Amino acid sequence: MSSRILSLVHLVRPSTQSSAAPPLVLLLHGVGSHERDLFDLSEYLDPRFFAVSARAPNRLGPDSYAWYPVEFTATGPIIDAEAAEDSRLTLIHFIDELIETYQVDPKRVYLMGFSQGAIMSLNIALTRPDKVAGVVVMSGRLLPEIQPLITEPAALVDLPIFMSHGKRDRVVPIRDARAARDQLSALSVALTYHEYAMGHQVTVESMKDIVPWLKARLDESHP
Repeated sequence: MSSRILSLVHLVRPSTQSSAAPPLVLLLHGVGSHERDLFDLSEYLDPRFFAVSARAPNRLGPDSYAWYPVEFTATGPIIDAEAAEDSRLTLIHFIDELIETYQVDPKRVYLMGFSQGAIMSLNIALTRPDKVAGVVVMSGRLLPEIQPLITEPAALVDLPIFMSHGKRDRVVPIRDARAARDQLSALSVALTYHEYAMGHQVTVESMKDIVPWLKARLDESHP
């Protein structure tokens, strides 16, 4: 099912939960991709989830979108920080729209992003932890630009975060993931961190860890 009514174009997979407001998992794709990219992953997730896969607002070309423009250089990526901040605010608003439109549980909103979508997931989790119950960060990093906006440490204690990263990642080097791991650990979030023998990708092996992790979070939070 697809929708263009809300502020972001998105695809929807309904929950099998028919009584109380279902939990939400919001899938965020990487740069140069689109809302269909991660949508198939929803079929592997707990069926209690109301799954939404969103399209980033910045069009790069046919079927190619980004949460913010980025230029990859020899010295590292150069991002459009203003566009990144606009997308962070757009996503916070979009979460509110999803809660109102689809009647999902506002206390059980999970983000699951890949690459740039993983970066945006962390941006939201660390600045507005009141909006999320947990985050899956696949092949992402922490933007230096988000540091001044990170909320007070007390609000982040025990926030569930799962990080997966490839040891052979040439897009977001493993050193960036390890730096994010160390900073998140210092913030006392409930961090689960895994490295895999893979590149910049999602694999069956990584999903075998992600799927039960999300299910366990649901089981813990079941109303």
